[in-house]
Amino acid sequence: MEPLKNAYNHSFFDSFLNAFKEIHPNTKDEQFLKLIFSTEWEQYELKSRMHHITKTLHFFLAPDFKTAVKEIKQLIAVLQKHNIPGGFEYLFLPDYIEMYGQDYLVESIASFETITPYVSCEFAIRPFIIAHTNYVIAKMTEWSFHPNKHLRRLASEGCRPRLPWAMALPYLKKDPTKIISILENLVNDSELYVRKSVANNLNDISKDNKQVLIDFTEKHFGETEHTDWILKHANRNLLKQAEPTIMAVFGFGNTAQIDVQNFKLSHTLIKLGDDLHFSFDIINNAKTQTLIRLEYAVYYLKNNGTLSKKIFQISQKEFAPYSITKIRKKQHFKLISTRKYYYGKHQISIIANGKEFDFSNFKLTY
Repeated sequence: MEPLKNAYNHSFFDSFLNAFKEIHPNTKDEQFLKLIFSTEWEQYELKSRMHHITKTLHFFLAPDFKTAVKEIKQLIAVLQKHNIPGGFEYLFLPDYIEMYGQDYLVESIASFETITPYVSCEFAIRPFIIAHTNYVIAKMTEWSFHPNKHLRRLASEGCRPRLPWAMALPYLKKDPTKIISILENLVNDSELYVRKSVANNLNDISKDNKQVLIDFTEKHFGETEHTDWILKHANRNLLKQAEPTIMAVFGFGNTAQIDVQNFKLSHTLIKLGDDLHFSFDIINNAKTQTLIRLEYAVYYLKNNGTLSKKIFQISQKEFAPYSITKIRKKQHFKLISTRKYYYGKHQISIIANGKEFDFSNFKLTY
């Protein structure tokens, strides 16, 4: 797979320069490319390359920040005119605001309104949140009502307390109160693009303030289909943890009439690279339909000899009264970059509505 950093190639810069010279016609390609492809370029990873482009762009834009912002807005208009999409490659545009606009709060935040519909500004806005919390959160609250879906998404995505690959927001990790009103405004948003961000923000919050998400869920569950989708996605970790209040809110509280039988593994010796096939019967002994969240847990052997539990979802659906349903699944044991396997004894179990039923042992072998 081609590394993302290689998206910044000669073809990309040829296209970029064609657009850039419409606002700066005296720009010399040779000079620009010489600065870009410096002696250090090959050593730079993706983020370093992006910052390097930002610094190079600063050399060619107006030295006055306010004028440079106007030129960036003009550049975006030109790029759009030429139908050049604003993918991750253009993150150096909001990065320019982050790098050079810290002393120009009003102008910088206003610039995001133009830039983020072209390329998202959730990374660039974060240092402004830290330095000017009240002002920026107030603007993001305004954006939560904006007709443009990209600005509504920025209102949520930009203030996620634990946004991956981004600067942390310690204040909001400790106390997310200031951003709850933003999420309240977006909890029934018509755009899935926005709803995903709201759900991920709430999930971030739950990692440090579980009760905030529980209270939010109890308040809003059942309002609309869009709201319920957000809440279920936001509570994915609490559902895996079988948090009692959340399980009850979503209707997964009943386990008394549920049973698991005939749990069987295809093999008890599994070679690395193979699949573990397993089957079981889920039994609903209730006289009414029962909503069952069905999962399985794999207990992976760790280097120190202990087991590490990871839960995988099978389904969430209604099971008929007095029913027996055969379930068949498989678990991959193929080499992946995010998991290191150790040879020896592992375990697997079946979980229904948060209750762990049968366990079976198997060995991972050469």
